[in-house]
Amino acid sequence: MFYLLRAKGYLWNHKRVYRVYVMMRLNIRRKRKRRLPARVKVPHIIPVNCNITWSMDFMQDTLISGKSFRTFNVIDDHNREALMIGIDTSLSARRIVRDLDKLIQWRGAPQVVRVDNGPEFTSAVFDSWARKHKIKICFIQPGKPTQNSLIERFNGSYRKEVLDAHLFFELNHVRDQTQTWLWNYNNVRPHKSLGYKTPVDFIVQRSKTRFASLIIDQHLRENTIFESASV
Repeated sequence: MFYLLRAKGYLWNHKRVYRVYVMMRLNIRRKRKRRLPARVKVPHIIPVNCNITWSMDFMQDTLISGKSFRTFNVIDDHNREALMIGIDTSLSARRIVRDLDKLIQWRGAPQVVRVDNGPEFTSAVFDSWARKHKIKICFIQPGKPTQNSLIERFNGSYRKEVLDAHLFFELNHVRDQTQTWLWNYNNVRPHKSLGYKTPVDFIVQRSKTRFASLIIDQHLRENTIFESASV
């Protein structure tokens, strides 16, 4: 900037040019593109049992007031069971790690989590959590959401049948509708990919062991899904 002005014949010194430059608030830090390590395409193989691979993703929507909120969705790739949908206005890496710890307490830890390259999943907090639980993070390639097709399919159903089907005045309304839908998704609605069985019935028939599933009760409402956001 200084040398450009000098070339045009202006004789202001560099200190004056910089002072005016700052006063006009032109000294905005240039954002650099976040560099990601090379991601190798990993075949999306359906696990032979529960708690081998979980798929995770975020969604966003707005209340009728215009205030936005986010959802954090987690499913088990084996039987497509919806394990959790966390809902709040802010879902930081620290927040989702706390929710996942609570999920692990009653479900057990997976061997692998399949995620995209969002800032929450590439953060040091999430990486540390995965190392602590000896969980492998499987990143899909940037711009390739089809590599996480199971959670994308789930997101489409959730948006069509809940987020786009209702007008929400407050977060509790979203949570109530979501909880009812989750129960129906896991325990009532047959899934074509599971031989027209529900996720819960599918795993019971396969292993004769009933994994903990989402139940509409006060304990789950207060302790597992619906905590307020904080860092």
